[in-house]
Amino acid sequence: MIIRKANHGDIPQILVLLEQVGEVHHQARPDLFRAGARKYDAAALARLFTDPARPVFAAMEADHMLGYCFCMLQEIHGDPVRTDYKTLYIDDLCVDEACRGQHVGSQLYHYARSYAQRQGCSSITLNVWANNKNALDFYRSQGLRPQKIGMEAILEEV
Repeated sequence: MIIRKANHGDIPQILVLLEQVGEVHHQARPDLFRAGARKYDAAALARLFTDPARPVFAAMEADHMLGYCFCMLQEIHGDPVRTDYKTLYIDDLCVDEACRGQHVGSQLYHYARSYAQRQGCSSITLNVWANNKNALDFYRSQGLRPQKIGMEAILEEV
């Protein structure tokens, strides 16, 4: 397996993996996520690949994509409350459901972590849905811990 920056030729395989992620979210929270939806379409991915602040890494075995990691470099400067810092935000990390349990996710995460260090980031941040136990367990196994917690109260329809 090699990990490299994703490119335009990867778009068809990324779209398949985006459907897998969408389905995980829909199954967990059909009240928030549509069935069959993807976060990006082909045109949005093509634009994304031109943005140096939004790298996408692809885990490949020959011509088969095993997984991806969408990232965003984020910086805070001159905020009246928060200190200046630079972080690599992991927007989405997906391993093909046929390859899960083979440490593809760990390798993608460590690749992103090395990239963040080379970019001068002081941290890696991400969001994970509270009901996605597999993702929570995975990120904890990589050494991540909660930074902040989002909460909700679902209101009954009147």
